[in-house]
Amino acid sequence: MTVSTLVARRRRPSRPVGVPRRGAYHPSRPRKSVVFTLITGVFLVYALFPLLWMVINATKDLPDFLGTFGFAFGGRFALWDNIVTVFTYQNGIFGRWLLNTLMYVAFGAGGAVFLAVFAGYGLAKFSFPGKRGVFATVMGAIAVPSAALAVPTFLMFAKLGLTNTPISVIVPSLVAPFGLYLMYVFAAEAIPTEMLEAARVDGASELRTFFQVGLPLLAPGIVTVSLFTITATWNNYFLPLIMLKDSTWYPLTIGLNQWNAQSSTVGAEAVQNLVITGSLLTIIPLIVTFLFLQKYWQAGLAAGSVKG
Repeated sequence: MTVSTLVARRRRPSRPVGVPRRGAYHPSRPRKSVVFTLITGVFLVYALFPLLWMVINATKDLPDFLGTFGFAFGGRFALWDNIVTVFTYQNGIFGRWLLNTLMYVAFGAGGAVFLAVFAGYGLAKFSFPGKRGVFATVMGAIAVPSAALAVPTFLMFAKLGLTNTPISVIVPSLVAPFGLYLMYVFAAEAIPTEMLEAARVDGASELRTFFQVGLPLLAPGIVTVSLFTITATWNNYFLPLIMLKDSTWYPLTIGLNQWNAQSSTVGAEAVQNLVITGSLLTIIPLIVTFLFLQKYWQAGLAAGSVKG
């Protein structure tokens, strides 16, 4: 074997160029950490703990619910019987509460998303006098907790004679400063100004430019804002509590709390089982919505983190 052959073999790469050594870090490979995996698992169990308790107890009849351990199944699977009882108790008032909640979500959360999309797009892509003042107002509204505005809102609607009506719940729900801010950030990053200018040069009106150019690019952000507003409206408790007196206009949160208050009285232990089953039925639509829109939600949260 000649010296040149030895030199050639020595210089010959042992692996293709660009292929990392075994066990070496590569940017395309996510790092695995046992500690972080364990911590994530602990938080997952902590988050699912109440849900598991609720599912197990919703399958029990009343004697098993009162006489067995919370995480032990009863002797009879009574989930369907409990669901039927929930929808027939007090002349089916639970179904009315469910329809009320859907109405508040459709008009309140839907209107809030509609306004947030248009306002966020306009705030991000147009220059107008007072723009900084509007943005400062939005940021200030985010900093103010909604509970601090509940009493002034109630007094205003009482002056107008609109309390104890669906309007008193829907109209305040239309104001979503955090959703507007999210749409502002998303529109500023997701919609290139050059595309809007090209559409205007081609003769498209502002509305056509928005609907044909801007709106498709805003889809992930719209889904993200929709999830936030739907969840907030679905779980809204304090505003309906002070605005509504007629139980026929209650959402699910107020109605279930009313049943829970009844269950603490003497002779009303049967209502406890209804509260558990009703609570399970209440969170199912939110879980389904999150699972169905998960990929769009993740894309919306990641928008702007990497610039193209």
